[in-house]
Amino acid sequence: MFLLIFLAELGDKTQLAVISLSSNHKWTHAFAGAMLAFLAVDGISLAIGGPLLAMLPIQYVQLISGIVFIVFGVYPLLKKEREDKTKLQASKRNSFPLITCFSLIALMELGDKSQILGITIAAETSPILVLIGMLTAFALLTGIAVFLGAKLLAKLPMKWLKIGTSTLFIVIGVFSILNAVFQISVL
Repeated sequence: MFLLIFLAELGDKTQLAVISLSSNHKWTHAFAGAMLAFLAVDGISLAIGGPLLAMLPIQYVQLISGIVFIVFGVYPLLKKEREDKTKLQASKRNSFPLITCFSLIALMELGDKSQILGITIAAETSPILVLIGMLTAFALLTGIAVFLGAKLLAKLPMKWLKIGTSTLFIVIGVFSILNAVFQISVL
């Protein structure tokens, strides 16, 4: 299970989102938020299985997720830029980065190929073992993504990082909406 999920998620839009989140928030918040989202979404989906996906039309999930990603992409671009790094760090502490990271990753994971793969395998074997394998793979991939995001933060000027991550969120949002409306899957 570990290897299947690892390969399915490698370079996935969820991992790109984690890189982006960890370049904008403390790595601990990005990692914890992502892992809690994986545990919640995949844990519930493995426990409930196929009926959960049947209750939530995937097109609606993709559409809502796309809109949320576009909002999270546009908002930083519209915010007044703060030059003082201490003010920027204070604003990060005052917001709710753990909840932000959790929500975005949870939305990305709903209906994702790894979730569907996990449900399929859990139908044939132990859901607990499948969840352990999934979370182990997610922990490794999320750790790599958080490391890359933190390295981006150290290397790139904040202005370019904000533009890059905002663009990434907008692109993911647009592709999610295209997938929901026209069944066009790019990511």
